[in-house]
Amino acid sequence: MPVDETHPITSALAAARLVPVIVLDDAAAAAPLAAALKAGGLVVAEVTFRTTAAEAAIRNMVEDPDILVGAGTVTRVEQVDRALAAGARYIVTPGFSPAVVRACHDRGLPVFPGIATPTEIQMALDAGLDVVKFFPAGTFGGVAALKAMSAPYSMVRFIPTGGVTAANLPDYLALPQVLAVGGTWMVSKALVSSGRFDEVTQLTAEAVALVAAATRS
Repeated sequence: MPVDETHPITSALAAARLVPVIVLDDAAAAAPLAAALKAGGLVVAEVTFRTTAAEAAIRNMVEDPDILVGAGTVTRVEQVDRALAAGARYIVTPGFSPAVVRACHDRGLPVFPGIATPTEIQMALDAGLDVVKFFPAGTFGGVAALKAMSAPYSMVRFIPTGGVTAANLPDYLALPQVLAVGGTWMVSKALVSSGRFDEVTQLTAEAVALVAAATRS
């Protein structure tokens, strides 16, 4: 694949192959959550702008320099600036926004926009991007759809997110077009809100083992 995986952000996501997609209602949970992920073997995270706690959560999480933190569900330019000020190192969007992509480029911030159609892949290529998020992956046909849709785009790598589980994770990772996968099951709101960080660590470790097995096969 001609994708430049030497970029430190892309390289880190490619090495992890699994990105926890996090929704936090309480920023105080960010630090123990980061520690739980790290204990389970993951040092990347995407904190989504789905709650008012997102900025503070990013600030708390980036206090651990070992954790590569990005901001997800970014839909507006002002959120790009807020995420950057909070310490986010990359941006993920649910759909393709030329304005958000442009703002990220202007600020030197890597961006992985959401796509669900070949037209949006073309838009990403026109914007100089070769790594995109396939979202919501499960709703739009999952592994089979991604395999078919990506066939004309050997120069593009994908981060499928939405409907990814421990059960289908290996199927996604088996596709050479997949750079990494976004998942929520190891960082569910139920686990985090109830402070069950030991379970987060256990689920993360199990997911990391699945990734390792899929990578070897």
